Amino acid sequence: MLTVLFDGIATGALLFMLALGLSVTLGIMNFVNLAHGAFAMLGGYVAVVLLKGWGVPLLWCLPAAFLISAAAGMVLERTLYSRLYGASPLDQVLFTIGIVFASMAMASYFMGAQHQIIQLPPFLGGQFHVFAGFDVGVYRLFLIVVCGLIALLLHIMLTRTRFGSQLRASVDNARVARGMGIDVDRLFAITFAVGSGLAGLAGALGIEILDLDPTFPVKFMVYFLIVVAVGGTGTLGGPLAASLVLGICDVAGKYYISEVGAFIIYTVMVVMLIVRPQGLFGRPAVR
Repeated sequence: MLTVLFDGIATGALLFMLALGLSVTLGIMNFVNLAHGAFAMLGGYVAVVLLKGWGVPLLWCLPAAFLISAAAGMVLERTLYSRLYGASPLDQVLFTIGIVFASMAMASYFMGAQHQIIQLPPFLGGQFHVFAGFDVGVYRLFLIVVCGLIALLLHIMLTRTRFGSQLRASVDNARVARGMGIDVDRLFAITFAVGSGLAGLAGALGIEILDLDPTFPVKFMVYFLIVVAVGGTGTLGGPLAASLVLGICDVAGKYYISEVGAFIIYTVMVVMLIVRPQGLFGRPAVR
């Protein structure tokens, strides 16, 4: 039981990492970026190329995946995304879906259609025995620790720094923020780059657990959206809580009732949205 709970928390941590960038761009910047999974896929392939092709240690591949995905996100934000900040949600959805299919075609052409498999370093492999009936996987523990640290750092950045204050002001009223001397375009570019980089980092971290192939952006898109919808936008606590609940329910469902385990996460989503339509930490809409 405890092992299932721990694996569920680790799965939830990975879900949070994958959906975190989307939560930032959707909840803070009000941009519907369905191509978020493409940046996660990019980070995963960066790690695969560096690890298997160049022999770079995994711990060095992770920051490289973040930086390259962030750079790609900043380039696309400045050249394409920024033109749609004032567009309707439907226009944003159609545009980002197009990017998804383009990224899948590029990944299939350059990396092939096969699943990517990596070998974890010895110090992250295996598991250790805590007590009877409870074994802890080292890599899953690593995921939980990394997730917690990133959530803490991002919370501090958004709530305790000048950058976070300027970003919130720019989202609330970009015209007034510009009048106060805030470089709104730079703030949005940096925020989008950070969200893309976090997706790339999550993609690299998830190679050992998730199937990395060219269909990754579509295959896991629904998970990103479920986490953000259930957790609510505009906060970090909501998606974190939603990720942990969904991760635990998903792993427990597949373990105890394998016949219908894959549908448990959707059932939990429906029930939670019936109880809290605005999300776990979201605020009710003002009528």
